[in-house]
Amino acid sequence: MRYRLLGRTGLRVSEAFLGAMTFGENWGWGASPEECRKMFTAYAEAGGNVVDTAVNYTDGASEGIVGELLGADRDRFVVSTKYTLTTDGTDPNASGNHRKNMVRSVEASLRRLGTDYIDLLWVHIWDPNTPIEETMRALDDLVHAGKVLYLGISDAPAWLVARANTISEFRGWTSFAGLQLPYSLVKRDIERELLPMARALELSVAAWSPLGGGILSGKFTRPGHQGPTRVDPATASERDLSIARTVDTVADELGVTSSQVAIAWTRAHRPWIHPILGARTLAQLTDNLGAIDLELPPDALRRLDEASAIDLGFPLQFIQQATEEAEFVFGSSGKRVDGRPG
Repeated sequence: MRYRLLGRTGLRVSEAFLGAMTFGENWGWGASPEECRKMFTAYAEAGGNVVDTAVNYTDGASEGIVGELLGADRDRFVVSTKYTLTTDGTDPNASGNHRKNMVRSVEASLRRLGTDYIDLLWVHIWDPNTPIEETMRALDDLVHAGKVLYLGISDAPAWLVARANTISEFRGWTSFAGLQLPYSLVKRDIERELLPMARALELSVAAWSPLGGGILSGKFTRPGHQGPTRVDPATASERDLSIARTVDTVADELGVTSSQVAIAWTRAHRPWIHPILGARTLAQLTDNLGAIDLELPPDALRRLDEASAIDLGFPLQFIQQATEEAEFVFGSSGKRVDGRPG
């Protein structure tokens, strides 16, 4: 496995992250500690160095398991965790992006992980009730205290992330270095605003659910492959199933699995996207790791892109259409201007 720099930082992170949302059986569908150890070992042996969890995953069991697995090798790994979601539904301050919940959550994460610092702390989701200035200042304080090294944000609108980083840059606070977003062949919404922003601001992207909740693994489209999934088969649209069948066809042609094709696609156009591999068994993770070295042929990539294409909507489509008529927008000299490198 190769490594890339996280955003504008010098932190080296592996091409794929190991998702630990499945670590622990508290929610009824996760992996046992023994299976987690097997998956962690396989990921580490493949060269992976980022383990992603959250303060509330499997009611805290995930962070506890991750801490035990890291052990004496803790400094060799990039420990990634999140805060925001409630850890006590009866307490209104036990959730949100305000300073109180942030400090409370980080202290809990440090105890469970058995470490004195978190490499990468993510804001788990946008909290519209907390001013972004409060969140960024409090995060910066954690960085200055040495409890957190780098920052990221998950599941937030592009305008908010851009505003947060602009405020932080002007005030000398630590900025977000990465985004954590859902991205797959059946969910390409982030191509409208979030990915263009990430590219412009040089933010790395951690892609969660690269298999579309299991839809792209072949579970719903191949005979005899039905298995546990967090997505109800009845909720899979005909469009989703059509895309999954295209993935199956490409996989059969290349002699690989559907999951490997789907995961490889997430990085095919943008190498700064890091798929989060979340598995329940060693066999699933081993299969997913096979996607890292898979390079999709141009024709296969074109078919996958076409099968899953989305309407970019306004303003992107309007701008693209308008600028194609360069003379109308930029005058007669417009076609003689070389644009910025892609």
